[in-house]
Amino acid sequence: MRKLLLICCCLPFGLFAQLERAREVTKTLCSPEFQGRGYVNGGDSIAAEFIAAEYKKAGCKFFKQGIFQPFSFPVNAFPDRMSLTIDGKDLVPGVDFVVDPGSRGGTVIEISVVEITIQEIMDGTLLRDKLKLLLPSGGASGSEKAALINLSSLGGDTLKKARQLSEELTHVLTVLEVVNTKFTWSVASEQTLHPYFQVQQSALDVSKNSWKAAYSVDAVIRNHTARNVIAYAPAKKKSKKYLVYTAHYDHLGRMGQEAYFPGGNDNASGTAMLLELAHYFVQNPMDVNVVFMSFAGEEAGLIGSHYYVDHPLFPLKNISFLTNIDIMGSGEEGVTVVNATLFPKQFEVLTDINKKQEFLVKVGSRGPAANSDHYFFTEAGVPAFFLYTMGPNKHYHDVYDTYEELSFAEFTDIYQLLIDFGTCMPR
Repeated sequence: MRKLLLICCCLPFGLFAQLERAREVTKTLCSPEFQGRGYVNGGDSIAAEFIAAEYKKAGCKFFKQGIFQPFSFPVNAFPDRMSLTIDGKDLVPGVDFVVDPGSRGGTVIEISVVEITIQEIMDGTLLRDKLKLLLPSGGASGSEKAALINLSSLGGDTLKKARQLSEELTHVLTVLEVVNTKFTWSVASEQTLHPYFQVQQSALDVSKNSWKAAYSVDAVIRNHTARNVIAYAPAKKKSKKYLVYTAHYDHLGRMGQEAYFPGGNDNASGTAMLLELAHYFVQNPMDVNVVFMSFAGEEAGLIGSHYYVDHPLFPLKNISFLTNIDIMGSGEEGVTVVNATLFPKQFEVLTDINKKQEFLVKVGSRGPAANSDHYFFTEAGVPAFFLYTMGPNKHYHDVYDTYEELSFAEFTDIYQLLIDFGTCMPR
């Protein structure tokens, strides 16, 4: 707290006010009322309306098509029941267990759970013999038994292979995978044939080789409509050139009605940064139009940005540069720049600014990667960077990625770096 107060006292009043506004936006986007900005209770729609209102507050203009760009895609959602009991112990969703994003739902009052060892899962002959014991006569259904597979001792490629084999078992029976690392949840568009759970090792007695379980999970594939939110700060004089800043605002939403994923660092913080850039460029217009794109559907596979690239509101060739921002809530260890090796001259400009102004301890270089909304723009020939912060906060795609866990340690420095870099781009 003392460090935070010292930082605040050293900030110019304008930057302090800007940081407080960004904090408030982030806090709002992380609140339970926004439902994790996902696919249950209209979470991403609530966020889209909020962001549109914030762009209007900033004084942004909108293209003739309007501020929203809707698109649709299938998603596996978990709207209601979400429970798992093992040997009479009710597990806490999001903390003790998660369902696989592509898991099928169902309700079972009692099911016998039998361990399948690592050796059995990795050996086809041993696995077939074990399944003969587990499955009822005929092997058509695994509704009477479930398999528990303890993968907590594995890592790297071995874990990846074992998990793939475990997921394949859902073709015939329910699977419980035991882990001892943090959950990393996601979004899927298809369902397995039987439910698939991940369970923390600390939540059950692993010294046994059989258990009694019960579960109730609502899972439904929906054709979901989401909306990109797009605004701009017009140039001083009429221009056909565009500088673009992007960030996705969607997150994972809810896993049932008890567990929601706030998405503080990923990417409420980046959305707040994008809105602050909108405030700045409206008040300080450039000789090019500065566009702000808030994308939906990123967590489901970069769907919103892909849709935009296929349906642009102005020619993509008129974009001088695009900067995509994500995970802006820390920065104690600097930032990483994806596509740095692809655009070395622009990266040199960025690092020179940072060195001269002493903003961040490190501006790391990384090659091309299909890991955020810059990707399809780059594939379409648009020069683009993707920046994300590095720091001690490791919460990612879990229920602990909350507003309270964010330090905002380098938020104002990154904000100024992004502005300075944008003003240096060729017109």
